[in-house]
Order: sequence, then C-alpha cells, then structure tokens
Amino acid sequence: MKRTFLKQLMLSAGLASAALTGSGVAMAQDYPSKPIRIVAPFSPGGAVDILARIIGEGLAPVYGQSVIVDNKPGASGHLGAQIVAKSAGDGYTLMVGTIGIHAAYVSYTKLTYSPAKELQPVMVIGEAPNLVLVPANSPYKTFADFLADAKANPGKINYASAGPGSSVHMVTALFELVSGTRLNHVPYKGSGPALIDLIGGQVQVMFDNMSSGMPHVRSGKLRALAVTGAKRDARFPDVPTIAESGVPGYSGTSWFTLAAPASMPAALVEKLNRDAQKVLASPEVTKRYDTLGMNYTANSPAEAAAFFKSETVKWTRVIEAAKLQLD
Repeated sequence: MKRTFLKQLMLSAGLASAALTGSGVAMAQDYPSKPIRIVAPFSPGGAVDILARIIGEGLAPVYGQSVIVDNKPGASGHLGAQIVAKSAGDGYTLMVGTIGIHAAYVSYTKLTYSPAKELQPVMVIGEAPNLVLVPANSPYKTFADFLADAKANPGKINYASAGPGSSVHMVTALFELVSGTRLNHVPYKGSGPALIDLIGGQVQVMFDNMSSGMPHVRSGKLRALAVTGAKRDARFPDVPTIAESGVPGYSGTSWFTLAAPASMPAALVEKLNRDAQKVLASPEVTKRYDTLGMNYTANSPAEAAAFFKSETVKWTRVIEAAKLQLD
C-alpha cells in the first residue's frame, strides 16, 4: 500500500512538473503580447541606462511591442532590483543589472530581498574596464601623480561613485585594498550626476564605467589616467593599466546583465536570451558598443549564472577584507 502511494505521489509530481514546463513553453510562444518594461536601477546618463536603452531599442522591432526603460535609482541599484525581484516572472518586467546587485550584495546586510534567490540572469550583456578619470584641469597629469598623493594624504582625496556597492565603487575599493591607500568615498545615484560633479571639480577622481566616462574624455572635459583591466584597451592605447602604473596585480572590470525574476520559466528565459543575442550581434549595436568601450561575448543563461557565482566569490573577498558594510 505504501509503495502504491509513493508511486502515485511520484506520478503526480511528474505530471505537475510536465504541466509547469508545458505552461512555460506556451508562455514563451505567446510572448510578448503587451509592452515590456526594462528597469534601469540607476539615474539616466550612466552605463546601466545606456545599455537598457540599447537593449530596448533593439527588442522593440523584434517583438512589435514598446519596450520602456524605467529608471529607478536608489540604494545602489537595489531599490530597482527589488521591484524586479518581486515582479511576476512573465517577461514583462526585466532589468539591467550590475556587479553591485548580483555579486557584491553582501555589503548590504539589511536587504529585504535576496538577489541570489529572487533574480536570475538572462545573460551578461557587456563587460569593460573602467577609466580612472580626473577633471581636465586636475593637477594629476599621470596615474603616478594620483597614486603618490593618495599614499601621502590618506582619506583626503574625494572620489565619486555611482552609489555604494556599485561597480564603480567596487573597482575603487579593490584599488584601495591592493594599493594600501585610503580615499574618501562620495556616492551618487548613478554615474550621470557623479560625472557632472567630477567635471565641475567637486570631487577629484572617479573610476567610472568606460561607456559613460569615455564621451567626456573625447570632449576634453575629463582626463583618463589609467584603465582598470588587466591589459590596455584598444580604444585608449596610450592610457596605461593601473597594474603597470605602480599597483602590480590589480585588475577589475565592470559588467552588466539582462536579468529577470527567478520565477520566470526556463523556456521564456531561453527565448529572451536568443532574441537579445541577435540584437547584440547586429552591426549597429556592435559599432555602438565599440564607441561605448563595451565588450560583448555571447553567453547562455547557465554560463551567466556560473559567472555570477565566481564573481560573487571574488567581490565577497574584497568586501570582507575592506570591511565594507553599506547599510
């Protein structure tokens, strides 16, 4: 009797699983039937906002539906991320995410949602080194000038970030850890407002995303002292890496994702992944990525999830070593 009951239970579970899988496939086949919202959890003008609009503009004609970018800045991206995490997994609420949301969230101990459990990646949509930027009239002519002043005057140089725990903050915290320096953190609600104050001289330096910082270097408003990647960037061949400028072993990049609620069925995630890959592989987007200093490599949801895990280990070590608690 017990065996019969167990068989019936297993059969029921199998049927339920098949039904859920089937409903996910049907959902993917019918998707989308109404406008899609992409939450950009930072202010307009920064890398997240720019990438959200690139994805949205590319998907709109593919789907024949409007794709609306909704800026929800606050709590270093976690305000917008929580909105997405708590949304229905039906594909109509997506997000462009960052290191701070997906891999450096342990710096926040009072979050009312779980990024690891309530969000899932559709894909990693871009990765790039950051630029170490100073105002055009800055006394720092080289990265060595900045490094020497940082070592001589701990805590006296103000640096801007896109918010506590953002990728801009994390690559700077990594620099402090590896170089043994201490800077004064001035957080903003996104790179856009931070860059305005950097250009105006209210802060002295910013390790900004290349996509949002590069236009100001091209216009002459800011000067690039170094790149944060392991090697020089082809777009700035004369700008050295931090590692070759006095901080050996340093390397940190920013990366960005297209993410969804964890409740979204796998079939729909796969569909979005395939469609977004087509958008990102188009010649128009490839050219735009190059002008933004962004690099893209096609990846699956599973590959993106594995990347999340490895990056979480890396940035958790930085957070623990630097004793960063942001709430």
